[in-house]
Amino acid sequence: MYHTWMRFFTPGPVHQKLGLVCLGVGLQYGPLPVVGPRTLDHHVAVVVSSGGGWFQGGDGRRVPVSAPALLWLTPGVPHHYGPDPDVGWDEGFVVFAGPVTATYTELGYIEPDRPVVPLSDAGPARATIGRIARAARRGNPLLEVETGAAVHELLVALRRSRADTSPDGHPVLQALARDAFQPLSVAEHAARHGMTPAELRSAVRRGAGCSPKDYLLGIRLGRAKELLAATELPVAAVARRVGYDDPAYFSRLFTRRVGMPPVRFRAQQGRAVPGGWSNQVPDPDDPPMIEGAHGE
Repeated sequence: MYHTWMRFFTPGPVHQKLGLVCLGVGLQYGPLPVVGPRTLDHHVAVVVSSGGGWFQGGDGRRVPVSAPALLWLTPGVPHHYGPDPDVGWDEGFVVFAGPVTATYTELGYIEPDRPVVPLSDAGPARATIGRIARAARRGNPLLEVETGAAVHELLVALRRSRADTSPDGHPVLQALARDAFQPLSVAEHAARHGMTPAELRSAVRRGAGCSPKDYLLGIRLGRAKELLAATELPVAAVARRVGYDDPAYFSRLFTRRVGMPPVRFRAQQGRAVPGGWSNQVPDPDDPPMIEGAHGE
């Protein structure tokens, strides 16, 4: 005996403009029927949290599936799969579509070439699927936006839960982040890790979905924005703090990437307050407070 619950949605043209829409969600467990062979015109993420079975993709090879695991069903790719007929499996699935899927694929969050992905923990993904299921109640006026936003969360949860990736990122990425403000070239960063530039590019692309240059630039500009918004340091000093000895080059780079020069960003976002600013990630339940601002 197997148990199935599923619901499907039809987002309208306005919601399609969001770029990513949820088309359906399902939860089922037990010795489920075999699926396919079939080909879809949308994406489906199938999260197997217990049990096991098999999967056969477009290449015709049948591979075993052991929980926890993720099955990627991608548009235009034939697939055929099923749980073990004696044991079955526990499955949650989400159907989604939209042009943003191309970007998630480019970033490595969706992997058409790896339809079976071992997970270290299916819990976070299943929790997100549960939120989509709860949002799917009849008459929910926020249905399309709420479920679409949850698909973004699901893709992040699945990326973090991949068995071949630490939730905190690849050690090379952590080291790059630590050294991001040093005036080092990509080749010099690679040499520090005993890697060739090509090997570093491959590792960063696999871990962060971008080039080492863009990864470092994102960290540098993020810190520069913090310094511009929360301190009165001159732009030249901000440039040096984030690894640029040439303030004119920093200003051109900042303007090109941010869309406005550093001085304009500061004019819009400047929030210098007594006590300065902190690098520590705050607890949302205990936000930072200006001394004396709590009624004392």
